Amino acid sequence: MGGTNVWDAEWEVSEEQARTLIGIQFPQLSSKQVKRLGWGWDNTVFLIGDEYVFRFPRRTIAVGSIRMEGKLLPKLEAYMTVPYPKPLFYGEASDVYPAPFLGYTYVPGDFPISLTEERRALSAETLAKFLRRLHEFPVQAALECGVQIDHRNLTDITSRKMKLESSLSKVFAHLSSRESAAIEAYISGLHTDRVEGVNALLHGDLHFKNMLVNENGIVSGIIDWGDLNVGHPACDLSVAYSFLPKYARGVFFETYGGTDEETKLLARLIAVYIPVGILIQAVDDGNEAIVAEAKSNIMRALSE
Repeated sequence: MGGTNVWDAEWEVSEEQARTLIGIQFPQLSSKQVKRLGWGWDNTVFLIGDEYVFRFPRRTIAVGSIRMEGKLLPKLEAYMTVPYPKPLFYGEASDVYPAPFLGYTYVPGDFPISLTEERRALSAETLAKFLRRLHEFPVQAALECGVQIDHRNLTDITSRKMKLESSLSKVFAHLSSRESAAIEAYISGLHTDRVEGVNALLHGDLHFKNMLVNENGIVSGIIDWGDLNVGHPACDLSVAYSFLPKYARGVFFETYGGTDEETKLLARLIAVYIPVGILIQAVDDGNEAIVAEAKSNIMRALSE
């Protein structure tokens, strides 16, 4: 039974259940070790041997995303400049488990937590080139695969501000006076109500929990594509503010090309908004490392 948080599961999958489900539908994998890697709002993730990752939906709302990923992700290969998980195994719902599930190529790397600003800056061009190519993918082809159009209404800044203020009320006790003051000053200085809509294919959830880096701290993989949607590029370009130090943003936007001030305004807002959501969950989970990283993302986004 689901809980009261948006990330609470409607159903859970243990390592033993995952092993059984995979073994029934993909017997060629039955001898491989199954290890739970973690979970997000929508899926529980398992490493199969050293080669594959399987994602099992935890909530009904995630089922459509799994089906959409299975259709669209293979079509992105010619556009990708950074490794990403490619679907290989398409599991179907059954009497044993109520949802489809998906197995992908495993993308190695570490989450970019506690990186120095210098190491973050090394990924400015990598991230910009990746997003430029992703945003060039034909929108119509994405829509034909079931991708939604701006389902979160991100261009409505007034609404986003209200949701941000509501979310912050849940974590103010975990912010320092300096952090609280900086966020409040930023929100009070936002006077734009809405930006004009632009349609591009988006990753849709580009933050430190969906990025991988190599031993040098350079972005080496982008994972968790369940929020693929068509909408304003600012949603993805927010990574320039949340992940990159301010002195690396010029290189990022020059490499990406053609970004106006309205887009940057929305990108910065989303760069604050997304880590606040991560912060709320991390506080609920008692994960201090994620709490610290989310807070550093927020403060980095606010740096001028």
